[in-house]
Amino acid sequence: MNYSELPAQPHPLVSYLRVGRLLHWSLILFLLESWFYWVQFEASLEQFSLFWVPFWFGCFLFSFVHIFLVIMDGWSRFQNYKRAKDLFFIHGFNSRIADMYLGSKCQRNAAIVAAKELGHEDEIINYFRFKGIKWFHYIPYFIINDPLFLFRNYFWERTFLEKAYVSRFDYRRLHMERAI
Repeated sequence: MNYSELPAQPHPLVSYLRVGRLLHWSLILFLLESWFYWVQFEASLEQFSLFWVPFWFGCFLFSFVHIFLVIMDGWSRFQNYKRAKDLFFIHGFNSRIADMYLGSKCQRNAAIVAAKELGHEDEIINYFRFKGIKWFHYIPYFIINDPLFLFRNYFWERTFLEKAYVSRFDYRRLHMERAI
């Protein structure tokens, strides 16, 4: 893509919110759940119920830990977005680039947001349809393909510990230079 065709670029915070749209809703849900479970846990402490105290505390811990997992997942998807955007900018839409983000709904969303900001939204959506991906494919494919995924390094590295990626381009500056 040459610089003169670059569409208007959103603020990075807007892109971050778009990339992690599903994860941000999950974060709100886990915050509310944690609060609810904590309230139930405190009530069970007052009654000193041997069943309900560990039950509500377990529910609280499950939900509370997910708050941090969702935050880390959102950050990792934003790294995917920045890398995908650079690759689409350098090479244009390329199915091999899109294939790198087929694994999960959140990764596909990162690639779609990156492609959309560069004017390739229709191409990537059509490509994902061609690959048989439906709107309701939320469960990551690696979970289906590898039931022991929790014990694999690739899961932890790719889902929560994606390395920081610094974009090669300042897209907003490039767009502004074109506008002048």
